[in-house]
Amino acid sequence: MGKFFGTDGIRGYAGESPLDERTIERIGYSLATELTARLGRAPQIIIGRDTRESGDWIESAVARGAITAKADVKSAGFITTPGVAYVTRALNADAGVVISASHNPYHDNGIKIFAPSGQKLDDAAEQAIERDLETDASSLKTWPPIVDAIIYTDASLKEKYLNFLRDEVGAGLNLSGLKLVIDCANGASYELAPKLFDALGAQAVLINTEPNGRNINLNCGSLHPETLQQAVLAAKADAGLAFDGDADRLLMVDERGQLVDGDQVLFVMAEYWAAQGKLAGNRVVATVMSNMGLEVALAERNITLVRTAVGDKNVLDELLKNGGSIGGEQSGHVIFPEISLAGDGMLTALEVLRVMVDSKRALGDLASGFTRYPQVIVNVRVARKPPLDSMASVKDAMSKIENELAGNAGKGRLLVRYSGTENLARVMIEGQNETTIREQAETLAKLIKEQIGQTK
Repeated sequence: MGKFFGTDGIRGYAGESPLDERTIERIGYSLATELTARLGRAPQIIIGRDTRESGDWIESAVARGAITAKADVKSAGFITTPGVAYVTRALNADAGVVISASHNPYHDNGIKIFAPSGQKLDDAAEQAIERDLETDASSLKTWPPIVDAIIYTDASLKEKYLNFLRDEVGAGLNLSGLKLVIDCANGASYELAPKLFDALGAQAVLINTEPNGRNINLNCGSLHPETLQQAVLAAKADAGLAFDGDADRLLMVDERGQLVDGDQVLFVMAEYWAAQGKLAGNRVVATVMSNMGLEVALAERNITLVRTAVGDKNVLDELLKNGGSIGGEQSGHVIFPEISLAGDGMLTALEVLRVMVDSKRALGDLASGFTRYPQVIVNVRVARKPPLDSMASVKDAMSKIENELAGNAGKGRLLVRYSGTENLARVMIEGQNETTIREQAETLAKLIKEQIGQTK
């Protein structure tokens, strides 16, 4: 991670550095300049945004900077993050820019950049943009006055993405027998999702599809599925779909009002495809945070779970490096690399609904083969972050717990890691007995606190 780019693009409070107007113009200019140097011609850039009130002026600032550097810029308007990734790939554009802070509150925003493949921008390009931003404007001789450009929305771009979901991903899928409650989080999917599921014949009950610029993710969507759970029961629906603000993730609710998270989606899809001989390598890629119950359930079906570090980028890297039909995170980011290299909530919903229709089984029944293990997480505020194995008492305690978990038929696991964004050590234990693993986690957390805990 650099000074400006984090693990998921540039993100911050809209209007404040690095998301102030002048810096955003520089980002657009630098991106276009970097692409021109690589391509030897003026680049084509696609821009889209979610429904935050700051999205309009941020999009305009990026476009002004890029147009100043002679780029051809097209706006897709309100569109999901995977929608921009798809359109960028489909049009063979040179970059796609998403203005969104995903599941964050409305006052935050962000800039995420995609390559023509639909993958996120490569590190070298991010580093080049970072170097430009760190150069003082007064000494940057090549920095011209920003042109006062007007960018118009091309409605055909969003329509192209909708057609892809409906006609390619959803080919042959008839949802006429299903009643769905759809929670769009007052975000980027508020127009697309109703059109998509209506076109495929579903009886749709819509909630949180009236964005006002400030209600994105507010007590709704995949971060707050409680409202959806109640709505599914009230409507006696077959399933509920909860997207986040930019619809790159999906959580589902079954017919009983029970939450179906990303781990359960991975299980449902893997079991279905494995039975058909369509699960590449008989493997699923997930992160270290995925529940032990998923690993056990897959192993019982001779399917291997491969774990990566946290982050959908790490999941995708593993899928591309060693193959696989599916990977994802517990939070609802799911990637089908043979279809798209971006996590896509609506695409994921179509794949799971296809399993329901083809198997003639309820979502709750499909997810029932996966029993979640009790999980305990204890956070410890720390003053510093030394290697965990450099502290003898902590290392010994971790080994003792791991041996105890291994002695229980190997059905349990310990994960201790430092937060990448906060001064925290996280102790996570999964096992069959919640009382036992809570005692283990608290004992280990106490040792870490004694060694490196903050005094205030």
